[in-house]
Amino acid sequence: MTVTALLLIAINIISVSFINTYWIRFAILLISVVLFLLIIQFFRNPKRETQLNDANIVSPVDGKVVAIEEVYEKEFFKDKRIQVSIFMSPINVHVTRHPVGGKVKYSKYHPGKFLVAWHPKSSEENERTTVVVENQVAGEILYRQIAGAMAKRIVNYAETGKEVIQGSDSGFIKFGSRVDVLLPVGTPILVGLDQKVKGGLSVIASLEA
Repeated sequence: MTVTALLLIAINIISVSFINTYWIRFAILLISVVLFLLIIQFFRNPKRETQLNDANIVSPVDGKVVAIEEVYEKEFFKDKRIQVSIFMSPINVHVTRHPVGGKVKYSKYHPGKFLVAWHPKSSEENERTTVVVENQVAGEILYRQIAGAMAKRIVNYAETGKEVIQGSDSGFIKFGSRVDVLLPVGTPILVGLDQKVKGGLSVIASLEA
C-alpha cells in the first residue's frame, strides 16, 4: 500500500510539473484519490472478537455461502466431506481467519489457473492453498483459499506444526476469490445458501447443534 501511495504521489507531481491544462491535472488527482481509497478499503483488516469454542467452526472469511455439498476430498483426507464454499466479492474483507483453533497439521500452496471463483473446477485447477488444523473437539478441519479470475496472489500465514487461535489471521487473497471449508460428513451445518457470513464471527457449523 505504501508503494502504491508513493507511485500515485509521483504521478501527481509529474502531472503538475508537465501538464498545464488544469482539468487534466484535476482529473489525475481525482482518479488517484479514488484509487487509493479503494485500495485502503480492499486491504482493510477489521478487528474481530471471536467467541472461542472448540465445538464451533467459524467462517474463515466475509462473503456469501455459494455451495453446501458432499464432495470427495482427494488431496488430504481422500474421502467424502461436506464442503461449505464462501465467495468473496472485491468489496468484501479478504483476510482469511482460522475457522478453528489447534495445531496446523498440513499447509500447502498449489500454483494454477485463474478461473472465476464460482467455477466448479476452480477448487482443483486454480491457484490455491490447502490448510488443515487439528482441533481436540472438532477433529481435523480443512479449509482452502482459492484465487479467482482477478486474484493473482494468495498469502498464507499457516505453518505446519504451528499452534493457532480460532479467528486469528490465517492469510489473505487479493481481489475476488473463494474459500472452501471441508467438514466431516454428518457435521450440523448452521448456514444456508446465499447467506452472508462474517469471518471470525459467523458460526457455519457446530458439533453442539
